[in-house]
Amino acid sequence: MDHEPQHRANSATPPGEPGHHGWAKPWSDDAGGACVEVRRLSDGRIALRQSSDPDGPALVFTPHEMTSFLDGVKAGQADFLY
Repeated sequence: MDHEPQHRANSATPPGEPGHHGWAKPWSDDAGGACVEVRRLSDGRIALRQSSDPDGPALVFTPHEMTSFLDGVKAGQADFLY
């Protein structure tokens, strides 16, 4: 029997969570209002959401996942995206 890797199903919050307060835009907005906002949650995880959809879902990452992502971006591993 084949088994696919299990992925956590809780990597996104339901629309409207985790609330409307405490979000920040850590870099300047050169995209005409299409920004990513971040917020550190009480359990230490980091939430990301689209600023133009504040009532939409947020992606949630552990500190290790966020550090790995940022290190990869800094190292050019996402350069193929643009």
